[in-house]
Amino acid sequence: QVQLVESGGGSVQAGGSLRLSCAASGNTYGLNCMGWFRQAPGKERERVASMYRRGISTYYADSVKGRFTISQDNAGNTVYLQMNSLKPEDTAMYYCAAVRSAVSCPRANFDYWGQGTQVIVSS
Repeated sequence: QVQLVESGGGSVQAGGSLRLSCAASGNTYGLNCMGWFRQAPGKERERVASMYRRGISTYYADSVKGRFTISQDNAGNTVYLQMNSLKPEDTAMYYCAAVRSAVSCPRANFDYWGQGTQVIVSS
């Protein structure tokens, strides 16, 4: 099994920054796609960013391009989401997710999910 634990959420004013972390543990062998999703109240969950094979390819939602950056530590067990120039519309629960032995990062069907970390951006 795989455990994903997010941290780093919190409350920030518009224009501020946060860095989310996702620590993977357990049977992490073969986890080659890592992603961040978010879900705001009353909205569907959306993929914010994902990284395939430590950066061979990355994906960013249009709404966060140029502001958010996904990265991974050298050991591959921690994934980060650096969020800059935050906007009130970035307010959501943010989830880390992973796929094992992916041929590419899927849009939504990830194998493992964390419990989420709340991000609140005030205007």
